[in-house]
Amino acid sequence: MDITKVLIEFEIAGNSLWRIIALFGIIFLAFILGKISKFILQRSAAKHENRQRVIASITFHAIGKGVVFLFVAFGISFGLSFLDLKSKVAEVSATIQSILICLGVGYFLYWLVDIPIKWLSGMAERTESKLDDMLVPVIRKSLRITIVILVLVQIAQILSDKPITSIIAGLGIGGLAVALAAQDTIKNFFGSFVLFIDKPFEMGDRIVIDGHDGPVEEVGLRSTKIRTLEGHLVTIPNGELANRTIQNIGKRPYIRRIANLTITYDTPPEKIDKAIDIVKELLDNHEGMHEDFPPRVYFSDLNADSLNIMAIYWYHPPDYWGYMAFTERFNKEVFRRFSEEKIDFAFPTQTLYLAGDPSRPLTVGLKTENHISDI
Repeated sequence: MDITKVLIEFEIAGNSLWRIIALFGIIFLAFILGKISKFILQRSAAKHENRQRVIASITFHAIGKGVVFLFVAFGISFGLSFLDLKSKVAEVSATIQSILICLGVGYFLYWLVDIPIKWLSGMAERTESKLDDMLVPVIRKSLRITIVILVLVQIAQILSDKPITSIIAGLGIGGLAVALAAQDTIKNFFGSFVLFIDKPFEMGDRIVIDGHDGPVEEVGLRSTKIRTLEGHLVTIPNGELANRTIQNIGKRPYIRRIANLTITYDTPPEKIDKAIDIVKELLDNHEGMHEDFPPRVYFSDLNADSLNIMAIYWYHPPDYWGYMAFTERFNKEVFRRFSEEKIDFAFPTQTLYLAGDPSRPLTVGLKTENHISDI
C-alpha cells in the first residue's frame, strides 16, 4: 500500500493529514527561524556593544526580543491557510490570524521603543540640565502605552468588523464614564506635566516635602519617588506634589549656620569683647567663605540666664559633609579658646531663696510714713 496515498486520504476534522502536518510543520519552522534569528541578533548586539556602538547594539537587542513571537504569529497565520475549513470556521480562523499578526507586530514595536529611548538617553547625558533625564522614562512609558492602546483598538476593530472611527467614537462616549471614575489618575497625569513645565526639582536633587527629606529617584506619569535619608522609598502622587510647597535643598548655593554662643552673666565687659574677637578671628577668611557673604558676629541678646553672642557664616559650595567638618573644627576651637581665656559658657539655672535659710535671712516689712515695721 502506498503510504503517501494513505496520508492524503486520511482526514482529521475534514482535513487531510498532510494539511495538519503542514500546519504544525510551518509553526515549528517559524519558531526555529525565530530562535535562530534571535541568536544571531544577540551575537551581533554583543559585538557592537564591545565596539561601543550603543545605538546599533540596542537596535539588535530590541529586534531580538520581539522577533520570535513575530515569526510564530506569521507562521500560525500562514499555516492556517493550508487547512480546508468550513465557512464559519474559516471566518473564525481569519479573525484569529489577524489578531495574531496584530499582536506580533505590536509586541515587536513594543520593544523597538528602546531604540529612540536609548538615543534620547544619550543626548540627555550630554546636557547639563537634568530635566531631560526626567522626561526620558516618561516618553518611554508614553510610547509603550500608545502602542498597547493602538493594538487593543485594532483588535477591537477586527472583532467588531467596524471602522476604527466608530470604535474611537464609542471610546469617547465610554471615556467620559472612565474619566469620572479615574479623576485621581488624570489629576496625577496632568500634575506630572506641571512638574516638567515648572521644574521645581530635577532628578537627583535633594528635596523636602511633608517631612520627607531625600533625593528624587524617579519621576513618572503618576507619581514621584523619593529615597529618604533613612533609606525608605516614598511615593508621592504628582497631583498632590504639584500643589505642595517643595523645599529644594539640592539647589541651594550655600549652607548657612547661625551659632548662638551663650556665656554667663558674671562675665566682665572686657571678656565679652575678647569672646567676640575670638569668634571673629576664627571666622576670618574661613574655609568655604565667599567674598559676598562675609561672616557676622554680634553681642545680640541679654537672655534670661545668659549673654548671647551670635555668629553667622555661609559655607560655599553646599557640600554638607565638608560643612560639617568645618563646623566641628570651629566648635572645638571656640571651646578651647574660651577655656584659655576663662570665659564660661552659660546653661539654664535658677536660684531659690528660702525664708528659713539662716545664711540668707529674709525680712518682710510694711512701709509707713515714718518707718518700716517688721511683721
